[in-house]
Formats: sequence, structure tokens, C-alpha cells
Amino acid sequence: MKRQKTVEALRFLPSLFRYADAAKIVSSTNVFLTRALKAGYIERIVRGVYYNTFKEVPKVEEVACFLRTPSYVSCEWALHYHNVILQVPVVCTAITLSQSVGERNKAHYRGLIIEYSKIAEKLFFGFETIEGFNIATAEKALLDTLYLRSRIPFIGELELDNLNMTKLKQLSKVYPKAVQKRVDALR
Repeated sequence: MKRQKTVEALRFLPSLFRYADAAKIVSSTNVFLTRALKAGYIERIVRGVYYNTFKEVPKVEEVACFLRTPSYVSCEWALHYHNVILQVPVVCTAITLSQSVGERNKAHYRGLIIEYSKIAEKLFFGFETIEGFNIATAEKALLDTLYLRSRIPFIGELELDNLNMTKLKQLSKVYPKAVQKRVDALR
């Protein structure tokens, strides 16, 4: 492909892209990115990851799954997504197998915080791909929350009717006994 000018090159880049993606279509990647940032054609999410302002603004869930692979959105964010809790979280929790988790690996995107939590490989299941991102099912999101937070947030506001209790109990068998006991106490 012929090397393109800044605006023309952005037509070939997806809404979310990495430094390496830009390097495939322009000759001076650093100059290209610096000029595009200054002109407002792209925005930096974290070092080496950008979004193309000529394309549709990515959802926070898309960004979370793009920054760390493999990953899926879970906990309070997914519970709200599935209408199990009504409170709107400001932190989008993504579950990953990556070691890059913790305070210094949080990302800020459009006024929200994306945080990553590592989970054991045997517990990395129970999610589906919707609209370009991976998100836990309602039951899996509740189990992840119990596992990672050791409690249920907003327990008085849980919409238990939006959960399949049979599926919840079945999935909980893979988790430690403490999580299973908290699930049993829900009803």
C-alpha cells in the first residue's frame, strides 16, 4: 500500500488502533501520530493505543477488551449492563489472564476508569461477545464480584429476577466454597 497523508491514512485505521497498526500504513509513525494528536484527529487512550476521531467513538467496554487480551467486562459494570443492579458504576472492571493488573495499570477513558483484575484460568469463562466486546453473563458477573470483592455490592438493590438462579448455582461449583456459600445465602 502506498504511504498516505495524515487524513487519508486515518481512513484506513479502525476506531481503535495501536502504534504498530499506524506503522503499517505511514512511513514516519512518530511524526504522523504527533501531528494527528495535535490536530485532534486521534486521541491517546494509553501509551501506544489511540482512537480515531473520524470513526465512531468506541464504547468503554470495547476499549477495556482492546487494551488487554484476552479479557472480558465483568463485576458491577456487567451487572448494570444486564439490569441486575441499577447503580451506574464509574469503574469498568475487566477480567484478564494478564499479569498487568493493579493501580498502575488502570486506564482512564472519557471520565471513566477501566481496571483489570486477574483471574485463574479455570475461572476464565462465562462471557459472550456483544457489539465488538466480551462481557460476562449476569450470573458470571455476580460470581466474579463475589470472588474478587468478597461481597455483593448494593445487595438490597439486586434485581434477582434478572438472574437464572439454577445457572448461578451450577456455575458457582467451580468457585471456592466461600463464593458458593454467598450464592446459597441469596434466597
